[in-house]
Amino acid sequence: MKWKGKVAVVSGSSMGIGKAIATALAQKGAKVVLNGRHKAQLYDTEKELLLKGYDVKAVVADIGRPDQCKHLVAETIKAFGKIDILINNAGQSSRGTVEKMVVSTLKP
Repeated sequence: MKWKGKVAVVSGSSMGIGKAIATALAQKGAKVVLNGRHKAQLYDTEKELLLKGYDVKAVVADIGRPDQCKHLVAETIKAFGKIDILINNAGQSSRGTVEKMVVSTLKP
């Protein structure tokens, strides 16, 4: 059980691939911090996994913002004392040219 006792943070884990990754890690014995921006959906996932007996904690944070990343790390350390695994699953889709996407992400 190489996952037992490990602490994993999975961004974008309230649904889809992130939720599947978080569930698989929890099934293997890892403690998992669920992360997402949408509170209700994230807490629904947390409740579902807790009912299955998994050791999980939900932390609402937008990982596109450095201050919220710090919050995510702090809450993980507070809950589980460490971070062993980081799954960067959160993503964002957009439409348009690469030029326009780059310019829009550089604006404060």
